[in-house]
Amino acid sequence: MATILVVDDELGIRALLSEILSDEGHNVELAENAAQARAFRETRRPDLVLLDIWMPDVDGITLLKEWSASAQLTMPVIMMSGHGTIDTAVEATKFGAMAFLEKPITLQKLLRAVEQGLARQAPRPAQPAPVLHQHAAHPVRDFGIDPATTGVPLATAPLMLGPQPEQVFVLDRPLREARDAFEKAYFEFHLAKENGSMTRVAEKTGLERTHLYRKLKQLGVDLTRNKRSGGN
Repeated sequence: MATILVVDDELGIRALLSEILSDEGHNVELAENAAQARAFRETRRPDLVLLDIWMPDVDGITLLKEWSASAQLTMPVIMMSGHGTIDTAVEATKFGAMAFLEKPITLQKLLRAVEQGLARQAPRPAQPAPVLHQHAAHPVRDFGIDPATTGVPLATAPLMLGPQPEQVFVLDRPLREARDAFEKAYFEFHLAKENGSMTRVAEKTGLERTHLYRKLKQLGVDLTRNKRSGGN
């Protein structure tokens, strides 16, 4: 059983997450703002934090920075937001967040993120991930709840903490092109990881197979390159 701190100013979100995680056997602690979260962290170290970004007093990114600067970021943190962007995800991972979940959060994505978060070591606050450069091309670490994602909208992001190959995404171009480039790299990653098995890729990415096929065709993904002999 893990101790999970849920930080969100919305009572409904706190209650829902508490109910789900308690049913999974976890001990859930609740904070409705940054002040309560700070007070909890001063006395205890949770095994995982679910942290909302947009809060009325101090936003989640600022709190994350505070924990990082004070060497209190010794637990995995999953950021939550209903208004996520690539920039927000990049900033969150720069300061030590390991995941980004877009609201409304589905049960499957929440449980998968929590499971992967608890299985990973916490980020080292003294060594934030190198995610931004001063040029148009921005190396962005492989994201994902398998290992996925900062698509637009940001769908499900546990961010890989171990050494991962980096992709370079040129952000100085139209949003549609940048999003398609990221999504193509994301699906190609999963196809290679699953040896071309469409069934397993559909399960990993949370897409129905017909939708997945249409998406891959639309993005121009080569389905034969990673296809297993006799695979699904």
